[in-house]
Amino acid sequence: MEDYKIAVFTSGMSRGSNFEAMVNVFKGMDLPITIEFVLITRRNAPIKERCERLGIPVYYAPTKDWNSFEEKVISRCRESNLDLVALAGFMKQITPHIIDGIGCPMLNIHPALLPNYGGKGMFGMNVHKAVFADGCKESGVTVHQVNDAYDEGDIVAQEQVDITKCSSPEEIAKTVLKIEHSLYGRAIWSFLKK
Repeated sequence: MEDYKIAVFTSGMSRGSNFEAMVNVFKGMDLPITIEFVLITRRNAPIKERCERLGIPVYYAPTKDWNSFEEKVISRCRESNLDLVALAGFMKQITPHIIDGIGCPMLNIHPALLPNYGGKGMFGMNVHKAVFADGCKESGVTVHQVNDAYDEGDIVAQEQVDITKCSSPEEIAKTVLKIEHSLYGRAIWSFLKK
């Protein structure tokens, strides 16, 4: 069987923990998935070190000139003949031009049980603070398809976790991150093999 080709998009100062967890799932399950490249939008993004250690190419495309960014990304994705793009800490809104232009599906992972706690401004600790403030007993992770609205694409996979013992947003974040690390790679594989 030929390998599925994917790219991972990340931005800002992403550490790359979801990316590395994804790689570990692919390797641990001996899956026919090749990560063609990791897109970074800052030259000094910490994820670069993980990519170098894992032998995965990095593609740098700054977002200062958004039109130029879109064209570079679309071109690189088309050249790579990708089967999927996985967002992992990509904080910019994906435009319809990119979605249509890359020519393959795109998935994102969100640290909450969508449709709750999604939308503009709901990322990272903002999500966990809102969940904590509302006194929720459970939270979780959602993997969804990307469309042109924040966190509104079709849900691909979802997993919930009990957070009743969490006494801060930071504890919720740690609890949810464990689920993110175990779910994303498996969800990508399930989506690809459909």
